[in-house]
Amino acid sequence: MDLLTDFIQGLVAHPFWGWLKPLLVGSVVFLAGLALRRILFSRFSRWAAKTRWSWDDLAVQAFRGPFVLWSLMAAIYAAVDASPVSERVVGLSGKTLQLLWVLSLTLVALRLSDQLIERYGQKIATALPITSLTQNLVKGIVLVIGALIILNGLGVSITPILTALGVGGLAVALALQETLSSLFAGIYITASRQVRVGDYIKLDSGEEGYVADIAWRSTRIRNLPNNWIIVPNTKLASAIVTNFNLPSQDMAVLVEVGVDYRSDLAKVERVTGEVGKQVMREVAGGVPDFEPFIRFHTFADSSVSFTVILRAKSFVDQYLVKHEFIKRLHHRYREEGIVIPFPIRTVILEKPAEPSPLKGEG
Repeated sequence: MDLLTDFIQGLVAHPFWGWLKPLLVGSVVFLAGLALRRILFSRFSRWAAKTRWSWDDLAVQAFRGPFVLWSLMAAIYAAVDASPVSERVVGLSGKTLQLLWVLSLTLVALRLSDQLIERYGQKIATALPITSLTQNLVKGIVLVIGALIILNGLGVSITPILTALGVGGLAVALALQETLSSLFAGIYITASRQVRVGDYIKLDSGEEGYVADIAWRSTRIRNLPNNWIIVPNTKLASAIVTNFNLPSQDMAVLVEVGVDYRSDLAKVERVTGEVGKQVMREVAGGVPDFEPFIRFHTFADSSVSFTVILRAKSFVDQYLVKHEFIKRLHHRYREEGIVIPFPIRTVILEKPAEPSPLKGEG
């Protein structure tokens, strides 16, 4: 015991101890941080696994990695504080590590907010539509808050900066009128929820397709041939848009049919309705509980014309519904002896009048 005491006293009295002590202190703090990380996150992981939410699992994953960096930063500060350096160096290192901690915490919050938006995007879509514009706005808010905290930690007054940004922002707004118009048009489109990501829309200029994303400058529309249509937000905000997903996604499907004048129209109505019900029940994209109906409307040139009203679950489903309905109706009409007439035109050819004999002839 005396030998150990003498060894420790001799080590402390040695000139090299002034630099060995910070290394030992830093190592102990770092190992303590790793042990604390293991204890805390093992308990938090077990607790998160028992809950029915997923945000706690995302939080555990987001903080698990940076906690090692924070332990290292704490170890560096403890080592510097235990080293034979001036108080000024200790204070400067502490402030630097504090700013790095705020920066890392900002990055963690940025990553966590991005994951939460992706995970809960469908659930919070009624309050915050999930587009690249809204995701970038959330990231921008997190970064601005982190930057303000860092500036405040550096002792920089925020009030003059905000004043300068206000004056400079006016000049930038005048120079970037078109860009800012697209940005605010995108915010309006997103907030109004009249056009949403995933909706099938058609513009008054003829372009149509699924809304893939609403960005800060333009909206991407994917048409049925699977090509992009890039529409500036300002043009989309001022265009006449038909949204086939609002107020509901299902839609009426109208099919024009004509039968021979000699047909029994009551039988035609019954047979057509039966085929329509069969299509609604058996074809993917049909609305099973919808009751199809027909409406006679025209004595056409060669047929009695009527409209069959079906219903599809979405805009693109109407094509398969029409396809199957026409195919099955044609087959059923042949079985029932109902004639779909060819177009008929009556052409009257007039015989030209014979020329009258000239005077003096004959």
